[in-house]
Amino acid sequence: MQKRIRAAAFGALLAAVASAAHAENAPDPWPGLVTDLFQDREIALADGTISLDAPKRAEDAAIVPMTMRFADPAKVKVATLVIDQNPMPMAASFTFGDKAGVDFIETRVRVNSYTNVHAVAETRDGKIHSEAKFVKASGGCSAPAGKDPDEAKANLGKMKYREFRSAVAGKREAQIMIRHPNASGMQMDQITRAYTPAHYVDAVEVWQGDELIFRMEGGISLSEDPNFRFTYAPNGAKTLRVVAHDNQGGAFRAEWPIAEAS
Repeated sequence: MQKRIRAAAFGALLAAVASAAHAENAPDPWPGLVTDLFQDREIALADGTISLDAPKRAEDAAIVPMTMRFADPAKVKVATLVIDQNPMPMAASFTFGDKAGVDFIETRVRVNSYTNVHAVAETRDGKIHSEAKFVKASGGCSAPAGKDPDEAKANLGKMKYREFRSAVAGKREAQIMIRHPNASGMQMDQITRAYTPAHYVDAVEVWQGDELIFRMEGGISLSEDPNFRFTYAPNGAKTLRVVAHDNQGGAFRAEWPIAEAS
């Protein structure tokens, strides 16, 4: 999967243009993405297996909230968020543990121009399902970083963990936040006029004890300071562990105690 992500990203980056032209004036990239990312497999559309929460118009194109929801979490093996018109369309692909029980997963992304966004689920029977939403936003991939570079460097890889009361019976809800610039390679330093090299989180694993909740593969379409909120089925483990890597060889790790169930 990672090789396909990088191959698709490289081709798309070569084709990227500086202007944020509206998607309706550009060729529809989705058929090609189905070939590159899903090997032209048949995709069932809007059948209820997966749904996508996305704003019709983003308030900030560099921080656009997206939530993928699953009708039957036990059936979903992989969920992929694809921003069709982005230079790197594959925003994130989540592979779930066999007993993870993830009902939803929320993250924040960059949107570079008006675009369809596809949430794609591969179920454990090998079938693929999708839902799409159209999002109006532009310039998210080239928007300047929100934090001072020195501050970002000093805090690189630091993580935060939060727990919430889940609305789903028998599940827990958590949020993982990773301090990282997630530089897209399209952002210009306003003083030097040079482009900041791409530097982004490309892999995250979240575990409860020795059981995987999810493994994420991502790229430049994830927003600065990647953030994931999700539910999961508790297995009695006392700790939650996160291991993350970036495309420049950075490795980050954190572990927290899981609060007693209320």
